[in-house]
Amino acid sequence: MSARTVEVARQVLSGRARGWRGHLAFVGPAVVASVAYVDPGNIATNMQAGARYGYGLLWVVLFANAVAMLFQAMSAKLGIVTGRNLAELCRDHFPKPVVMAMWVASEIAAMATDLAEFIGAALGFALLFDIPLPIGMVAAGLVVFGILLFEKRGFRQLEIVIAVLIAAIAISYVLELFIAPVDWAGAALGATTPRIADSAALLLAVGMIGATVMPHAVFLHSGMTQQRIPARTQQDRRKLLRLSNREVVVALSVAGLINIAMVMMAAAAFHAGASDVAEIETAYRSLTALLGKGAAALFLISLLASGLSSAAVGTMAGQMIMQGFVGFSIPIWLRRLVTMIPSFVVVGLGVKAIDALVWSQVALSVLLPVPMIALLVLARRRDLMGPFANGKTIQALAGVSAAIVLGLNLVLVAQAMG
Repeated sequence: MSARTVEVARQVLSGRARGWRGHLAFVGPAVVASVAYVDPGNIATNMQAGARYGYGLLWVVLFANAVAMLFQAMSAKLGIVTGRNLAELCRDHFPKPVVMAMWVASEIAAMATDLAEFIGAALGFALLFDIPLPIGMVAAGLVVFGILLFEKRGFRQLEIVIAVLIAAIAISYVLELFIAPVDWAGAALGATTPRIADSAALLLAVGMIGATVMPHAVFLHSGMTQQRIPARTQQDRRKLLRLSNREVVVALSVAGLINIAMVMMAAAAFHAGASDVAEIETAYRSLTALLGKGAAALFLISLLASGLSSAAVGTMAGQMIMQGFVGFSIPIWLRRLVTMIPSFVVVGLGVKAIDALVWSQVALSVLLPVPMIALLVLARRRDLMGPFANGKTIQALAGVSAAIVLGLNLVLVAQAMG
């Protein structure tokens, strides 16, 4: 951060500066983490949910978003209070075999994340510029490398790039809602009435949760607070936590509204006459026919912005996970290169992009309990968190949320096993 930004932040913490301009010095970690909640995996699962079940699964988006807010706030608090990220604390406080198992699971989650993000960006390039998917993948890889170069100028520059891409996604879906014939009463009913129509809806619901509450985002948020203004006193920590919680609520509310808009757009455009839409390419062509070229172009712009921003953030998270769990890291360009390989393999094997996206989100949901349980254990420890340890109410809410996610995963596994 620049010397000017640091000085403004210090003035806010000391009470010498007030107002929203001073608070901008603290904005960043939750905004970057929120990218995980609007990535191509979200687009894939939300598109299928809206096309097949109309507004019936909107309540899943609201539930997943509430859980995400709770766990992202806990992750940020862990980093602010301890000055260490979640992966480092796991390495310090859990037995070595458990740490190694957690690292492997987290790396698998990072690979599943990258698969969805990279394929989404490549699809955006391929459809928007009418080029073959492999060429789109190469183009996406080069642009993501370029985005990651901003980190060398300081993380503030990278945060601005990410924020601009999120704004592009949000604007695209706001405009989509003006174009699509949305049934607002049906949307309100779907958002407030929990129901699962059939086993396929269950699979989508678990995928939507996996696409919304992301393991790598939970790890990343705790680490990004380390790079901000370190707290000197308990009063500083309390103020930092208040500012962090506000940012989490605002950033994830925006992400949640984007997800709701995704489902509503798919329900309005596809559910009545094209509920069998199952691929992003088909959705793009159907949108062109149903709502016009403008709606289709907005869809691709949002997909491209989503894939590029989330792929860059996913690479950063993977780097932090490796450094935290095992104490070493590889050059970020090499990690980016390695994590691209599974995407090329999947495409080379002829796997449908939409299937790869949806199943990657299911895999993320299955692996999600790893950081959730770790947070539950660490955030309640008074020897680690002092007066900022989770109280009974927060711990109970987080425990119930983790239990619901774990329960859905068990049902999904049982269903897969017949």
